[in-house]
Amino acid sequence: MSNPKFKIRESKNSQYYFNLHSGGNSEPILTGETYTTKQSCKAGIASVKTNAPIDERYDRKEAVNGQFYFNLKAGNGEIIGTSEMYTTIASRENGIASVKTNAPIADIEDTTL
Repeated sequence: MSNPKFKIRESKNSQYYFNLHSGGNSEPILTGETYTTKQSCKAGIASVKTNAPIDERYDRKEAVNGQFYFNLKAGNGEIIGTSEMYTTIASRENGIASVKTNAPIADIEDTTL
C-alpha cells in the first residue's frame, strides 16, 4: 500500500491542476480546479488539506445521470475539488471519508518537472 499523494499536472492549455490519490490505489479520489500558475495550484492543495477534515465543506450532489459525486469547498464557498462519479450514495460517502483521511497527510508530487 502506497502513501496518499497529490499529483500536480499541467493541462494542454498550460494550466495546472491536481489529483489526490489515496494510499490504497492509483485512482484519483479528488480533482482540483484549474489554476493559471503552479503556485496557485499549490495554494489549492493547501486549502484542500485544511478543509478536507470539515464535513460541512462537502457539497453532496446527484448528477443528471443518477450518479453521485461531491464538491469540496473552501471556507469562502469556492469549489476546490470534485470527486469522481459514484453509483451509490454509500460509495460517495466512502469517497468523502477517504478524502478526509488522506488529504491532510498526503505528500505532493510535481509531475510537471
